[in-house]
Amino acid sequence: MSQGEFVLSKVFEKTLEQFLEKEAQNILSGVSERNLCARMAMFLQILANDNGFSGYYADPEYNRKQNGRVKTILDDEMQIVNITCDLILHSRGEIMARDNLITIEMKKSERPEEEKNNDRARLRTLTKSSFDGVWSYDGETHPEHVCGYELGYFVELDHKNHSYIVQLFQAGELVEEYSGQFGL
Repeated sequence: MSQGEFVLSKVFEKTLEQFLEKEAQNILSGVSERNLCARMAMFLQILANDNGFSGYYADPEYNRKQNGRVKTILDDEMQIVNITCDLILHSRGEIMARDNLITIEMKKSERPEEEKNNDRARLRTLTKSSFDGVWSYDGETHPEHVCGYELGYFVELDHKNHSYIVQLFQAGELVEEYSGQFGL
């Protein structure tokens, strides 16, 4: 993990800590994932800016790329798929050398396993710097399909057991998993 990625991981960890502490009652009430991602975005935006990532935005439910086009990825069958990320930290294309920092997919524990697996597959794809050499991200030209996120997080919230699971994806791979409790 590079120094920049290390700082980003600390930003995410602090974001998660503040989110779980300050939004525990909201999480425990069973509100929608959209609401939770929007609430998490507030903490992520502030902490990113406080840690030197000015010019970056924490956007929930973001589905646009350059020139207002809909974000797309290539799936395992090389089919173009429209995507909407639960929450991302990015420059909205304004900082070409380092546009996409963090992508987050959130699921409640009671959601079907297929949905969770789809989110994990999306994180693997979004954190790749290229897709089997078909497209690349060189830091100067926007790629045709979304890629190049430095870190991807899958966050599963279990409001019944006051617990969470976090999986970290980098370069298309699951690299770390941890869990904890909240709101006790």
